[in-house]
Amino acid sequence: MDTSELQKIKQRYNIVGNSDGLNHALDVALQVAPTDLSVLIIGESGVGKEIIPRVIHDNSPRRRERYFAINCGSIPEGTIDSELFGHEKGSFTGAIGESEGYFGIANKGTIFLDEVGELPIQTQARLLRVLETGEYIRVGGTEIRKTDVRIVAATNVNMRKAVSEGRFREDLYYRLNTIPIQMPALRERGDDILLLFRLFAMQMAEKYRLPKISLSDEAKQIMLKYKWPGNVRQLKNITEQMSVLSREREIDAQTLTQFIPRDEESTQLATIQKDGKDDHSYASERELLYKILYELRGNVSDLRREMNSLRKQLDEARQLGSTGGYVSPVQPNTQVAPVSSASPVSSVSPVPSVSSVPSVSPVSSVPPITDLDELQHIRQEIATGGIRGTYKPETEDAEIEEIKEESENLNLSDLSKQMIEKALERNNGNRKKAAEELGISDRTLYRKINKYKL
Repeated sequence: MDTSELQKIKQRYNIVGNSDGLNHALDVALQVAPTDLSVLIIGESGVGKEIIPRVIHDNSPRRRERYFAINCGSIPEGTIDSELFGHEKGSFTGAIGESEGYFGIANKGTIFLDEVGELPIQTQARLLRVLETGEYIRVGGTEIRKTDVRIVAATNVNMRKAVSEGRFREDLYYRLNTIPIQMPALRERGDDILLLFRLFAMQMAEKYRLPKISLSDEAKQIMLKYKWPGNVRQLKNITEQMSVLSREREIDAQTLTQFIPRDEESTQLATIQKDGKDDHSYASERELLYKILYELRGNVSDLRREMNSLRKQLDEARQLGSTGGYVSPVQPNTQVAPVSSASPVSSVSPVPSVSSVPSVSPVSSVPPITDLDELQHIRQEIATGGIRGTYKPETEDAEIEEIKEESENLNLSDLSKQMIEKALERNNGNRKKAAEELGISDRTLYRKINKYKL
């Protein structure tokens, strides 16, 4: 290409640099502009790939039509088909009207698909059809529509690797890659680094009314040897940082190393250590997690032992109920063994002998206990010396004696019935308060009231 024409393009789009790679990319863009061939721009993030599609569109027969630049990575996967191809009314939640989509609006124009490597597989299939036939269908529609759109795509992804891993369709890759344009990385552009630095420094000085910064010879060598992983975007950021933060207007090597590392092979920015401390260590967090897991394991073991103990006692209770076992009420002066917190209150020891309890009939006259809730409640009565909150051995001996005098053959069902009656009387028939006094639930009390026909 003629050098003068190339310089006009650079001035028009504010392109700074004279490296061979940059000039070649611009040359290819101008050559392919008059055609409708698809173009794939390849380059690292921050090299300025977005300039090429603008150059192509402005120098093509479509320059008077619309131009859309779409960042495919910024559109959610669930809505990207609707954004690109449009949708019908009611095709999904929130679709209150019809939408043309970019391919409908940009008819006769150009669409720039930035970060095309981030497109979902389903969208890639739709895009391939548009590239091959110019046809597409709206989301939720059935009508085939036509569009005449030129597509220029760009990516910083290794497309061949993405194809081999199944993340990008191979047929779409070759359809987009009709004309490839490689944008060079900043580290490959040589003296363009210093030209860009001067441009950014001048822009900062004019914008914020600051004295313009410059580089010493040694600092220039460091800039040229640095790898610039962020490319032009990173160079601009560092220049702006030095313009604001540096006290000296001439940046020497020592000042420059505060913003970029001296290691020529490094591709990372210099990190600032706080108070000379080492990097964060996760040893304390790991130790804490181990401690929590150990305590959880111990809690699970304790819970398993308690469940086994409870299961054993329930089995004993079922056996006692099925065989009509003997249960004796505890007299006020009887000593009751302390109850372990890990087991129910039904464990009582020792049980008085039959001869010491003249008010209870022999074993043969006691009916079998089949209600497990009733059995548990009666055992609680035995362990506490009566109904919880009602009978106190040291103050209400007379009331217990009165119960025993009513009948010498008083069985356990009658005893439970009388306790419920007295609790209801003391609470003026309030079932909820009576249930709380008896230590049972409202539902259990209601069932016993129906059972005893109270």
